[in-house]
Amino acid sequence: MTKRVNVLGVGLSVLNLRTALEAIAAAVRERRKGYICVTGVHGVMEAQDDSAFKKILNGAFLCTPDGMPMVWAGKLDGHREMTRVYGPDLMLDVCAWSETSGCKHFFYGGADGVAELLARKLKAKFPELQVVGTYTPPFRALNETEVKALQEQIRVVQPDMLWVGLSTPKQEKFMAEFLPQLDVTLMVGVGAAFDFHSGRISQAPRWMQRTGLEWFYRLCCEPRRLWKRYLRNNPLFVLNLFLQRTGLKKFPLP
Repeated sequence: MTKRVNVLGVGLSVLNLRTALEAIAAAVRERRKGYICVTGVHGVMEAQDDSAFKKILNGAFLCTPDGMPMVWAGKLDGHREMTRVYGPDLMLDVCAWSETSGCKHFFYGGADGVAELLARKLKAKFPELQVVGTYTPPFRALNETEVKALQEQIRVVQPDMLWVGLSTPKQEKFMAEFLPQLDVTLMVGVGAAFDFHSGRISQAPRWMQRTGLEWFYRLCCEPRRLWKRYLRNNPLFVLNLFLQRTGLKKFPLP
């Protein structure tokens, strides 16, 4: 179990890309089932109003610091080794490792055709990557027939890792519910990584990612979808983190 830092009642794993990959590789080798939440400000703030979701984040095999504010919070607690474990970067590092490890992958999520396009793009980048299947779910909960079909598809191909490209908190709730039902070792919720690596949406420049301004770039790209999330969550996060750091408000881990 990796060390955790308490960020508003969510235990963020003290990780960097190297140690995250090492933990994933060990879990795949030993077939230790678990799910990985790639968590930033949005996820932490959603958890403030949803105790069940907070429990899911804290029950993850890894809850990686996806956003720079998570990294800064960790460093304030003295974890100098903690750096950003960004979903799209983690996906690429795992795919590169998989070319020699034999790890098998399945992609679940995205809009129509995105999972298939993602698989083709990653295969072009990593020729030895084993992609054993994709599934584009409907924009609603799976019905009983669809659940059985997904279970059978997974049973036949037996992936080591199932990447989930839904929005937060939908993808985390899906993983927590379906991990025991599917014949897979690890599930990883990476959200927009499906759109980024398929080429559907452009990524922020690296300098904006490093300085914590990726949210502003994404807001400019998708203002109608994201404005409420960022203009509400970001100021509230800063306020609550101040209250936690000063001891004016307690945010216990559940």
